[in-house]
Amino acid sequence: MFDNNVFKKDSCKNTVIDGKTVGFELETYITYYRAIPLSMVNDIRVKVDGQEVPREAIRCSAEGEDWFTLDEMTTVTTYKWEYDVPLKIRVVQDGGLLAGEHDVELTVVTRTAYIPIPIQGVNSRKVTIA
Repeated sequence: MFDNNVFKKDSCKNTVIDGKTVGFELETYITYYRAIPLSMVNDIRVKVDGQEVPREAIRCSAEGEDWFTLDEMTTVTTYKWEYDVPLKIRVVQDGGLLAGEHDVELTVVTRTAYIPIPIQGVNSRKVTIA
């Protein structure tokens, strides 16, 4: 129902820290109608050109400063993912994405109040890295 919220358009870019490309980032909006704590994010999966990114390479941030692995997020209750604020997803990968066009797929699975099963949203985009 909220799949159009998954994978914010034009949000995929390489991550450069202290002059070194350490990975790439993209953003997603919540696939629910209200905020949830990060601990209610069940899973996030990223595929690039058909290849699944290892789970341990994925980091998330609700505000862009504090980053958590998916395993750490299971205990993070003090940060909320707000409805109208994108969650930032970083993939740690030396060199980031190579310049050119890539097919990137993002899957976001959340647990929510009042719904007994996880909600999954999937979206893919062609992205161009300069």
